[in-house]
Amino acid sequence: MANFWIEEGETILFIGDSITDCGRRNAEMPLGNGYVRVFSELITARFPEINIAYINKGIGGNRVTDLRDRWTDDVVYHRPDRLSIKIGINDLHSHLRSVDEAVSPEVFLETYERILARTRDEIGCPVLLITPFYISIESTLDTLRGSVKSLLPKYIDIVEGLSVKYNTRLVNLQNVFETQLMHRDADFFCPEPVHPNRAGHIVIADALLTELSDK
Repeated sequence: MANFWIEEGETILFIGDSITDCGRRNAEMPLGNGYVRVFSELITARFPEINIAYINKGIGGNRVTDLRDRWTDDVVYHRPDRLSIKIGINDLHSHLRSVDEAVSPEVFLETYERILARTRDEIGCPVLLITPFYISIESTLDTLRGSVKSLLPKYIDIVEGLSVKYNTRLVNLQNVFETQLMHRDADFFCPEPVHPNRAGHIVIADALLTELSDK
């Protein structure tokens, strides 16, 4: 069997926003119908001899500050063997629109580091960080999409820096989708830039599997 980041009998917990949630609290419980479910299916196909337990704790609309507030109940309590975190696009939008309790890059860094430090000190499990992404080729700064694309690298850089500091695995989904957009229209993956369709979620799950295999 090829080497794989998750071992027989282990539990992996996924936490994040709507892209992780994907109906896992409603009709599509418990894993949702997005990349978490696709990832579990790909693992079954690729590694039929290992049994892994999956927990999805995504909640639509969440920012990193929301993760901080529910970290004890939704992560520490479960004490997963592996942890995947995907957060950031709602944080960026809140800052761009100057909404109440907006999450600036500075707040994003401070809060994200706080939950990673807690995870290291209280659980000690290996972690995978997934960057925020925005499926668009827009570059004009006087549009909303262009403004998001301009600000996004700041949030991605924070995730990448924390990955180095806390020695985590990392998937840069913006890079993954930008490679895809060299060959296909954005609508192939996403009806709008934030929430992927089935094809987009398959791309995410495949990127995770690639990062976590043969390491």
